[in-house]
Amino acid sequence: MLELVEVSYKTNEKEILSNVSMKFLPGYKYAVIGTNGAGKSTIGYVIMGLSSYKPYKGKILLNGKDITDLPVTERAKLGITLMWQEPARFEGMTIENYLTLGGKLSVQKSEVAEAMEFVGLNPNLYLKRFVDKTLSGGERKRVELASIILLKPKYAILDEPDSGIDLMSLSIINDVVNYIAQYGGTPIIITHREEMAYNTDYGYLICAGKVLMHGKTEDVLNAFRNTCETCAHPNIPEINELRK
Repeated sequence: MLELVEVSYKTNEKEILSNVSMKFLPGYKYAVIGTNGAGKSTIGYVIMGLSSYKPYKGKILLNGKDITDLPVTERAKLGITLMWQEPARFEGMTIENYLTLGGKLSVQKSEVAEAMEFVGLNPNLYLKRFVDKTLSGGERKRVELASIILLKPKYAILDEPDSGIDLMSLSIINDVVNYIAQYGGTPIIITHREEMAYNTDYGYLICAGKVLMHGKTEDVLNAFRNTCETCAHPNIPEINELRK
């Protein structure tokens, strides 16, 4: 189990996350839901252990072990991965090399081809292409999804996975989310869109860096729709009165 215990994070003395507690169990699908600026992506960065996203209070546990001080590389070895909202591009690196970690990932060529086909990319046309600006945002997202299929992480954090893709790709994302859960992994979808959250079991509603509520995704989405989408307050912790 992956767990956040009263995690707080700030930057430039501004509180971004405040006493955030969450639990993520293997095989379940989770959604972290909130409006833009609520702190959702920051939660993903803190879980992943990015260098400038260390909490000043609280801890992160993986199967009961405190990993709060572990660097991102060590968390990756433990099975945690993050799919960025805007995936990076790498000049001079082919998609095939990217997906196989330069040949270090123990997978067959047929598995690589199957992963590409799973996300709707023809391996014969794409594997020798470069992970650079010649790829559209949607193509780059699909490549990232293919990498998750091959890596089979225990915890896959997908930050706004539908950003920059066409509507037809939403079903591909859902297929990948289902695939992760089926092999016993835990997909964590960070999103502000109801369409992305529907295909999850459990949701956390985030408002101004705090967990407003959590429970079955359907219930959380109802609260999101009826509370957050009609709330006019600026999403800034210092002036947020919603949860006082």
